[in-house]
Amino acid sequence: MGGTEDTPEVGAEHAGLSRRGLLGLAIGGGAAAIAAGGVGGYALAAAQRSGGSDEAFAFFGAHQAGIVTPVQEHLHFAVFDMMPRMRKNDLVELMQDWSYAAARMARGLEVSATGAVGGSPESPPDDTGEALGLPASGLTVTFGFGPTLFERDGEDRFGIRDRRPAALQRLPPFLGEDLVPGSSDGDLCIQVCANDPQVAVHAVRNLSRIAFGRARLRWSQLGFGKTSRTTADQQTPRNLFGFKDGTANILADDKAALDDHVWVPAADGPGWLAGGSYLVARKIAMLIETWDRVRLAEQQRIFGRDKGEGAPLSGGTEETEPQLSRLDADSHVRLAHPDTNGGVRILRRGFNYVDGNNELGRLDAGLFFLAYQRDPAHFVTLQKRLSTDLMNEYVKHVGSGIWAIPPGAAEGSYVGAGLLS
Repeated sequence: MGGTEDTPEVGAEHAGLSRRGLLGLAIGGGAAAIAAGGVGGYALAAAQRSGGSDEAFAFFGAHQAGIVTPVQEHLHFAVFDMMPRMRKNDLVELMQDWSYAAARMARGLEVSATGAVGGSPESPPDDTGEALGLPASGLTVTFGFGPTLFERDGEDRFGIRDRRPAALQRLPPFLGEDLVPGSSDGDLCIQVCANDPQVAVHAVRNLSRIAFGRARLRWSQLGFGKTSRTTADQQTPRNLFGFKDGTANILADDKAALDDHVWVPAADGPGWLAGGSYLVARKIAMLIETWDRVRLAEQQRIFGRDKGEGAPLSGGTEETEPQLSRLDADSHVRLAHPDTNGGVRILRRGFNYVDGNNELGRLDAGLFFLAYQRDPAHFVTLQKRLSTDLMNEYVKHVGSGIWAIPPGAAEGSYVGAGLLS
């Protein structure tokens, strides 16, 4: 499989997993176990299933699912690095295998046609089986390409350095961040969202098995309790500080805003990314115990919103446009508002996380922030503006990454075909 530079035809029907993918399912348990672990097993022990479990979203389409899709209740985010000595055809084959498996799982099917109970009883089953009997649960799988996929340490490993978007650069350092290298960056990202945590974990576990021998897991993150909405009929959720978050988020039916702020237009280039987006992920630790001792009036001043209703402190209801001049100059709402940032807007898909406790016996908890935008410079502008945010006393950015999110794939093709053809 890895001994030739020939690239499979982009438009060719991908009828099943490659031999390498099937081999990964048979022997790739180590990486899959790592991908599924590390957070106290909450995802695998959910006593009740979330609503919307019967809903299924198409994997194929003009845009990848999981961006404007109604935000689900659970996240499993996984980042991979390609293995040494891999060639372009290995990367193509991996994206074909991942797309095939993701399309099946989005329909509530097993990862391959033989499933978890078919095939030879003398071989490991193709599917790990923990999602057997569960519906699709609104599963979406979104793939992205990091800067290091195009060039690492000066090496053009896959012959695609000249196709790297100029805007796809590692984010600059920001004031107050303390990034953990093991929770940042990476060649490939997979954002898996679902209304059932077991369905989400199952997807990452099996995609990790498929990648065995071609890509290794770099880091992963489980999230729960969405902290943003992408449709008008969703209520604005709350973050772990107890405040409604993402009231002014871009919604799926606002085509003009999506075209202006989320989707990469052909004019921005490169052509293979037209209709895609850029994803920035930030792991933001919250100092929960310190925040919980802050008086209510001060919490509200920091956010610039009423904690109960979610209305701006300048008056009205949650949906009332804030009068910025009546808010604290360094309140979160005022600093993050488009009027303060030259009109910059982003599409948020954040999730809460709790990773047990830290060495001080306090909750290791916070926000896993996911932002989609047509230009990463928009995120940089916003993050720099937030350097004086009153909330910074209670949060710390500990993880970071950026990826180009290709447009969706046509049925019979695979995500990334426009880049890798």
